[in-house]
Amino acid sequence: MSSSPLTICTHSGSFHADEALACFMLKQTNKYKDAQIIRSRDAAVVDKADVAVDVGAVYDLNRNRFDHHQAGFTETFDEQHETKLSSAGLVYKHFGKEIIKSRLSLNDECTSIIFNKVYNEFIEELDGVDNGIERYPIDIKPKYRVTSTIGQRVSTLNPNWNEPQTDELLGQRFEKAMQLMGETFLDKVDYFGNSWLPARSIVERALLTRREVHPSGQIIVLDQVCPWKDHLYELEAVHDVKEKPVLFCLFQDNLGSWRVQAVNLDGSFALRKALPEAWRGRRDKELSELVGIEGCIFTHANGFIGGHANKDGALVMAIKGLES
Repeated sequence: MSSSPLTICTHSGSFHADEALACFMLKQTNKYKDAQIIRSRDAAVVDKADVAVDVGAVYDLNRNRFDHHQAGFTETFDEQHETKLSSAGLVYKHFGKEIIKSRLSLNDECTSIIFNKVYNEFIEELDGVDNGIERYPIDIKPKYRVTSTIGQRVSTLNPNWNEPQTDELLGQRFEKAMQLMGETFLDKVDYFGNSWLPARSIVERALLTRREVHPSGQIIVLDQVCPWKDHLYELEAVHDVKEKPVLFCLFQDNLGSWRVQAVNLDGSFALRKALPEAWRGRRDKELSELVGIEGCIFTHANGFIGGHANKDGALVMAIKGLES
C-alpha cells in the first residue's frame, strides 16, 4: 500500500506572490516534488501538514514551519541584508541552493554566486513588498505609478469583488499564481546560471590584463560583449582595485563596430567619469574632428557611451576620455 503524499499547507483566502513562489519552490525539491498543496487557516489542518508556509505564526526549520507574520520575527537573508524575509525568502534561504544546483548542475562556488544573485535581483523584492518595506523615504513622491510588478500581477489573479469567492475558484487561481511565479523564478535562475555567470571569466580576464591596455589600469577590453557591470563591481572588490577603479569598458557590438562605455557608480545612473562634454550628442565627421581621429560614430548626449568603427579608435576615445 502506498503511503499518503506529503502536504504543504498555506493559508486560504486571498493569496500573494510570496507564498505562491514558496509553494512552487518547495515542489522543485526532491523531498516535496510530489507534495499536495492544501490551503487552510484551520489550526488543526496547519499543524497536521508536513510543511506550513505563510501560515501558523511559527518559523522553525526543524519543524518545516515558514511563517513571518508573528511578533518578534526579524529573520533576514544574511548579515549583509536588512530586508525582513517573507515566506518566499524563508523557503529560498533554506532550499534555494538545492533547487539551483539540481537545475543547473553547478559546483558549490557557482551555486552560491547564483543563490545570492537571484535573491538580490528577485526574491528580496518579494520580501520587501510583502512586509511593507518602503524602498525610498516616504516623503519622496513618485513621478508615476508602477502597476505591473510580478506581485501586482499575482494580486490580480485573485477573484474580483463581484466574482464568486469559493475555495474551488481561489484554489484554481492560486495554481495560476504558482505557475506565474515559478516560471519567473526559473527564468531568473536559468538566465543568471546560463548567461550571466559565464560572463564572469571574460570580465575577470579583462580586469587582470587592464594594464596591458593602458598603464592607468582604468580601461578594460572585453573579448566579447557580455553582461559585465555587476561582475566588474564584484571583481574589483575581490582583486582589491580601490585607488584607480575602471572608468571605461571597450567591447565590440553585434554589428562589428566598437563601443566605449563609461562605468556607472554601483547601483546608479551616475558615472564614475563621463565621456567629454564637447563630444556629447555629436556624430560621424563632426565627432571625428572633435576627437581628432577618423572613424568616430557617435557619443551619447549623456556621455555614457560612444562608438568607433574599430577597436584602436575606441581605445583612443577612451584614453582621451581619461585625460579630459
